[in-house]
Amino acid sequence: MTLLEWMPPLMFGGLILFMLLGFPVAFSLAALGLASGVLAIEMGYFPPEFLQGLPQRVFGILSNELLLAIPFFTFMGTILERCGLAEDLLEGTGQLFGPVPGGLAYAVIIVGAILGAITGTVAASVIAMGMISLPIMIRYGYDMRVATGVIAASGTITQLIPPSLVLVVLADQLGRSVGDMYAGAIGPSIVQTLLFIAYIFVLSIVRPQWVPALPKEVRTHTGWALIRRVLMGMIPSIVLIFLVLGTIFTGMATPTEAGAMGAVGAMVIAAIHRRLTWDLMRQGMESTMRITAMVIFILIGSTVFSLVFQGVDGGRWIEHHLSNLPGGVVGFLIAVNAFIFFLAFFLDFFEIAFIIIPLLAPVASALGIDLIWFGVLLCVNMQTSFMHPPFGFALFYLRGIAPKEVKSSDIYLGALPWVGLQLIMVVIVIFWPGLVTSFVDKPVQVDLDKVQIEIPGDAESAPEEVPPAEFSAPPSSASGPASSASDDPLEKALRN
Repeated sequence: MTLLEWMPPLMFGGLILFMLLGFPVAFSLAALGLASGVLAIEMGYFPPEFLQGLPQRVFGILSNELLLAIPFFTFMGTILERCGLAEDLLEGTGQLFGPVPGGLAYAVIIVGAILGAITGTVAASVIAMGMISLPIMIRYGYDMRVATGVIAASGTITQLIPPSLVLVVLADQLGRSVGDMYAGAIGPSIVQTLLFIAYIFVLSIVRPQWVPALPKEVRTHTGWALIRRVLMGMIPSIVLIFLVLGTIFTGMATPTEAGAMGAVGAMVIAAIHRRLTWDLMRQGMESTMRITAMVIFILIGSTVFSLVFQGVDGGRWIEHHLSNLPGGVVGFLIAVNAFIFFLAFFLDFFEIAFIIIPLLAPVASALGIDLIWFGVLLCVNMQTSFMHPPFGFALFYLRGIAPKEVKSSDIYLGALPWVGLQLIMVVIVIFWPGLVTSFVDKPVQVDLDKVQIEIPGDAESAPEEVPPAEFSAPPSSASGPASSASDDPLEKALRN
């Protein structure tokens, strides 16, 4: 093999090495890309002018309006985390399910899914659920591992439920519509939630002592009072969900505009709960600034790396190895998901999305794989990056707010069954693609063989009044300006 053929695996191996050593991802990507680019220029593999495309790429990132959705959704999640909405939801839902074994766990899963649909951030869900529900679950005798596991898992549902930040990033990297990506994630997010609920149901039968019902003395709301309590928590959530997701699905707003409306809606809800203070706004803006800066720097670093990687034919190298796997498309999907699952031990979802997805997307497209379905599938897999012991961020968030009596071993061991459930969900999506594609609008298919075009006869022999036809002839240059390409009858037929 020539050095050029060795460059892609060397760059990829160097990237993995930098990640394992713990260097900052954004700067590791940029440094490795630039160093490899200098080496490639010195060896004559591409001219120095090749790197002149880098400033345009960076400018393209900074001018991408779609990425504005990230700070809006982050700010919305940060405000809602502290505004009291989660407390209202958990109290009402906990009282509703309290009489049955596992009732608190059911409430945590359902409220986690609702918070996921209005916040879009895992940190907000895990922290809010942990601070509110974990002490109560411990007080009433829940098994420690079940309690910590269900809280962490309910927070990771946020990654799959629209308006998830992961879906925004994946749509951008795959070149697909955010609305289609959101629509494709509806089915898997519902099934994932039901899968978690089914696990608690099985536990309530097999190990009822691990998930006891609430005692009668703490069930303070019954009858219509309980229903009004649940509605008080649900109605603001439903309004905000429609404000964010409903406007996207109906085409009334872009994801960026919907994110802006969601941020305003979060401040309104905080004001209703009398918690909209300058300190809350400052905390929200600081958190948004940190996350947005991290995302942009990772994206710029990955752009530097991917430009040089493509310049040394890294795309062909990856396509050659992945498209020739045994098993065809299924073999490719199994290998890719195993690889993503392994990387999730060391990288978070932003790093995986910006580094790995641009390398895999061309191969998936060449194999005829629907990229919306492929993106949702990888999103389901990347949920595990938050639950992997010992580096899962959901576990870190929970450890930071858990009471002292909760051991780290309980948090880590409690996460394992839920990681298994997430992997089961990956298998379900692979073998049931309709779970994703049935929610996405199909483009109108035109049978070109059945297209009929009627063109009027010659102007000299034609009568004074031309009979109506499906398409009229384009105006001649003598009677007006030349017709544009969009007025051509054949083009109209093909387009319609």
